[in-house]
Amino acid sequence: MRASWGKQSVGQASCSPTHASKALALPGPIRPYLPMHCRLYIEEEINIGESIGLPSDQGHYLRTVMRLGPGSPVVLFNGFGGEYQGTIEILTKQESSIHVESFADISREMPVSVHIVQAACRNEKIETVLQKATELGAASFTIIRSERSSLKLDANKLGKRIERWQKIIIEAAEQSERTSVPKVQWLNKLSDVDAKGMAFTLHPETDTSWPEQRSNMASASNITLAIGPEGGWSPRDIEILASAGFQSLTFGPRVMRTETAAPALLAAIQSLLD
Repeated sequence: MRASWGKQSVGQASCSPTHASKALALPGPIRPYLPMHCRLYIEEEINIGESIGLPSDQGHYLRTVMRLGPGSPVVLFNGFGGEYQGTIEILTKQESSIHVESFADISREMPVSVHIVQAACRNEKIETVLQKATELGAASFTIIRSERSSLKLDANKLGKRIERWQKIIIEAAEQSERTSVPKVQWLNKLSDVDAKGMAFTLHPETDTSWPEQRSNMASASNITLAIGPEGGWSPRDIEILASAGFQSLTFGPRVMRTETAAPALLAAIQSLLD
């Protein structure tokens, strides 16, 4: 069976190109530019009126890539809801800090938490899923071994790989202006998977279809989607997932690549809520 619905490099942790500088519509050859909107994820408590020191990589990015300096505005968030407006206070090779000025109690999260269970596959495909699904609102990620999984990680490599995956998620959350940051975990056994809320495993051969479940998904508080590897779920995988509470679901007449399925379903679920 083909992939059950089913290279992205990691840049500096940084700012959102969706707010890239736009030229003002002025006559003549000189066209001044508006400053770029910059968001940074800070993995610590943020308090109004205090200054926060930045890690060296974030300071380097602001200084050498964004060409910002003291007085430039920056938006901070720590994943616990809302975001903070701040101003660069110090920005040198030795030290970088942001002065926190105000808080905006805003949420850009989906009203339903969609958890992605992605069968382990080629690493570049996993990275694509993590990036795109984060941008589209996924609440969490579980990368899990299945009978046909091509990716194998020993204990020595697993820690570094998870660290890289989490970095990709953080950068996607910064860029897409999320106010929370999904976490990623690795599981070696499919039987250990947790079915949160309504749970579906995507499979092209089933009697349960997307149109039949749309209204249920629109009213759910949690949804878990299990996506197979390049070779698809094996019959044994389907049995294990069914025993864990997953229903098989088909999403249209075509078979998607493993890295396409989660983003496609997330976009479809979002459309139900708009």
